[in-house]
Amino acid sequence: MPPPAQERTLSPHQLTLLNSATPAAATAALLTCCGSRRWARRVAAHRPYPDLEALLAASDEAAYDMSPADLTEALAREPLDPGIPHRAAGHATRTAAHTALRAAHAAYESRFGHTFVICLDDVAPDEALDHLLSGIRSRLGNDPEDERAIAAEEMRRLARGRLARLTPETAVPPASRAIRAQTHPDSPYVPV
Repeated sequence: MPPPAQERTLSPHQLTLLNSATPAAATAALLTCCGSRRWARRVAAHRPYPDLEALLAASDEAAYDMSPADLTEALAREPLDPGIPHRAAGHATRTAAHTALRAAHAAYESRFGHTFVICLDDVAPDEALDHLLSGIRSRLGNDPEDERAIAAEEMRRLARGRLARLTPETAVPPASRAIRAQTHPDSPYVPV
């Protein structure tokens, strides 16, 4: 069973909002997908996108071109709590799993100097916590250089999933929508 996040994808209307946003508004929306300002500016600069696949291709290209500093910036902006569904069998099991997760996160951050990232888009919600724990434990043994490459790939996958799930509120901040409606109510384009 795919997780609920996979069921929602960027609608043509949401893509139009992103395409027609000001550069600053588009960059702000894209930063919710990946915390690298350079990545967000590159993806915003290549608009308009004809469809989601073109947007995802641009995202991938920008992700593959991230410098070590860009990756460090993106990792630093990742939330410490990935929002894993709480579907363990009981309270005691759930508490033990989250205690183990906190300990594993602390060990990972101590070893590698950044938060642990993993894309769980293809993992069923009831398996997410186990997948996260096994992933962090297995990656703790990696060489730091190898782990940076894995973290970069996970950031690319996370950005793709987040792009596909942009909402109208994140595709264009409300203030930008109001300004566009006042200045060009019939036009999908925003003056730059």
